[in-house]
Amino acid sequence: MSLAIFDLDNTLIAGDSDHAWGEFLVEEGIIEGEAHQRANDQFYLDYQAGSLDIMAYLEFALAPLSRFTMLELEELHAKFFQRKIAPIMLPKAAALIAKHRANGDRLLIITATNRFITAPIAKAVGIEELLASDAEIIDNHYTGKPSGTPCFQEGKVKRLNTWLEQNNENLAGSYFYSDSANDLPLLNVVDHPVAVDPDAKLATVAKAHDWSIISLR
Repeated sequence: MSLAIFDLDNTLIAGDSDHAWGEFLVEEGIIEGEAHQRANDQFYLDYQAGSLDIMAYLEFALAPLSRFTMLELEELHAKFFQRKIAPIMLPKAAALIAKHRANGDRLLIITATNRFITAPIAKAVGIEELLASDAEIIDNHYTGKPSGTPCFQEGKVKRLNTWLEQNNENLAGSYFYSDSANDLPLLNVVDHPVAVDPDAKLATVAKAHDWSIISLR
């Protein structure tokens, strides 16, 4: 049995759930439209360029959660999922997950996007174990602040190493599937790095190192 690790956004789904959540909040009139949309778009461009200030982004993305109860957020997420996520689910991703499950591999999603957004998506694609950026919760209410080490770039490796120790696992025979050069720190430590519909920088690195390159689109 090996560990099969998957990035989520633009890997298992054909889009970025974090960016889509921001768009959804604007469409619903929950947050002021134009300013939030500009900031949301700029953070996404920074991410693509590899220059994202992850703490600044998490504070931006998590702030709206503090306005709602857990029940209200659950209802909002259900609407968000049907409008924004269900249309970008990928049959080829489902087939890849099923292949690893049939091989007896242990499945794990590791994503920079916060757990509130990603936990229901991970469940929908059939993967129970998830490492994601965490939000602070006090008295069953989101404070709008991040908590712990963000699951981003080198932070993914740090979070994974802690998980490996806690679960008595190792990276022997491991796979990691990702679209983004932001994930090079983790791609460099697994046995089988796989570039999935990669961005330009990751495609260049993958070709130079003779990594597998696949498409799930």
